[in-house]
Amino acid sequence: MQRGQIIQSLSGFYDVISQEQIFRTRARGNFRKQKISPLVGDWVEFDPQTQGEGYILKIDPRKNQLVRPSLANIDQAVVVTACVQPDFSTNLLDRQLVTLEEKKIEPIIYFTKGDLVSEAARANLAQIADGYRQIGYEVYLTWDAFPEETVLKLKQTFKNRLTIFMGQTGAGKSTLLNHIDPNLQLQTGAVSQALNRGKHTTRKVALFKINKGLVADTPGFSSYTVFEMALEELKNLFPEISRTSRHCRFRECLHINEPDCAVKTAVQTGDIMQSRYDNYVQFFNLIKAQKPVYARKGYSKKKGN
Repeated sequence: MQRGQIIQSLSGFYDVISQEQIFRTRARGNFRKQKISPLVGDWVEFDPQTQGEGYILKIDPRKNQLVRPSLANIDQAVVVTACVQPDFSTNLLDRQLVTLEEKKIEPIIYFTKGDLVSEAARANLAQIADGYRQIGYEVYLTWDAFPEETVLKLKQTFKNRLTIFMGQTGAGKSTLLNHIDPNLQLQTGAVSQALNRGKHTTRKVALFKINKGLVADTPGFSSYTVFEMALEELKNLFPEISRTSRHCRFRECLHINEPDCAVKTAVQTGDIMQSRYDNYVQFFNLIKAQKPVYARKGYSKKKGN
């Protein structure tokens, strides 16, 4: 029995990399009975039946997983955010950051299209970027298009990690990936052809190596459009709000209408960004207005259940 990580899923087959060798595997039937599906990113134990083939016997516990794309055990996410075209949105950025915090995925914020920003608008964007740095996020913002030194620095963060890219359409995710590895598209095509063994199979998601780490070749995911966390949990997904809340009068302060709220005071003094607090309040109200999904949570509307 060997241990490896799933790097690609193809119509019921799972390509597992183990000791620099790729095995095409299938999952044992008992996984189907337990309604468990292996995911790309899963660490598994498998039995190599023949050269390059085998059966998955066990799936290690996951530290996190996403639905779109179906991916597990993500270490970090590069949030690719355009300065312009499309215009920068703190609301969209904070939606993505909240989702990553909830999934315990470390975010990196990478601003693109800085070379298209006017001189007059640069100071405001620089201030916003500094605000996110003060929260504790790693932020990349330059006024040049994909400077080599910056791209190289980002590439160094991939080592021994599984990284995904996310961001709205047109933000420049694919362009950034191609600057990180100019041969990426050629390598991805070559690997896919080799793994598919000449079959025209639709690939759901795959991982490839960059700088001794794994990167998802499907940049971005869309699950940040839905808030899945509990209402009381939201405040803990804004790091600066979580840190400041210890000084609130009430331990369970939600930072909305409570008196002697340290968070609201910090917003007034500029220690917490106004945009971050405004987005927190908006997300709070959105979650509050959401109808419970009883089937998903295992609840029943019937009285007594």
